[in-house]
Amino acid sequence: MSGLPWGAFGAGLGWAAAAAFAVMLVTFAVAVRKGVHRVVDAAWGVGFAAVAVVTSAVAAAAGEGDPVRQVLVTVLTVVWGLRLAVHIGRRGRGHGEDPRYDAMLAKAPGNRNLYALRMVYLLQGALVWLVSLPVQAAAYGSGPVTLLAWTGTAVWAAGLVFEAVGDAQLARFKADPAHQGRIMDRGLWSWTRHPNYFGDFLVWWGLFLVACDAGTAAAAVSVVSPLVMTYLLIGGSGKRLLERRMADRPGWSAYADRTSGFFPRPPRRRPRRAGGGGA
Repeated sequence: MSGLPWGAFGAGLGWAAAAAFAVMLVTFAVAVRKGVHRVVDAAWGVGFAAVAVVTSAVAAAAGEGDPVRQVLVTVLTVVWGLRLAVHIGRRGRGHGEDPRYDAMLAKAPGNRNLYALRMVYLLQGALVWLVSLPVQAAAYGSGPVTLLAWTGTAVWAAGLVFEAVGDAQLARFKADPAHQGRIMDRGLWSWTRHPNYFGDFLVWWGLFLVACDAGTAAAAVSVVSPLVMTYLLIGGSGKRLLERRMADRPGWSAYADRTSGFFPRPPRRRPRRAGGGGA
């Protein structure tokens, strides 16, 4: 493989890891002080933004990479990451601990905070570092920006719109007391049960295309990122776990039967099967 300055890129990997773990450790200190570990969810987006800024700054200081691509991939990552962080922070404001963390920490062998540090914060820091590989590779790739990078930017933009609009629609729906206990099945949520997760899917495949624009080496190094993110969104901690919690909600089976589980499509006019249910 060629196209990456391997020595500088290797050093950049270390700086990116330091940025990701620094965000998580600061968040851990805030969470312990507040007594609520749900704040780590907002740190997910901040971690990616920090990695993008630090990586591009280190690459530029070393005289590596194309400046236009560095600015492009940094702006795309920061915009996505900070929008997500602000949204999650607003959504969790005034609420207590997330039931997921309560359930997990109830099984903690020993100190709950130290268990959370190992199983939540350090794990998320490692995932931020791994998933951000396209951002890191793109910052070190040589050669001018081509149409492939702008194609990736268009895919990223479609994902950001899908995620942001889906989040806004759900927030408005939940804000109406008349909708309490009801399933959100309007707007983008009538085309896919998870428009926010589908948006994330597009965002990371778009960033991967930007990395591919930096050469075959950058593509080979970073392809693990969209694959891991796709698994997390569909089969890991995203869609699968959320739908498991939603399965007993009134109206869920009918909604799942007529609405795509992930990739958007028009809702079915007729039930696919009696009783429905989806995962």
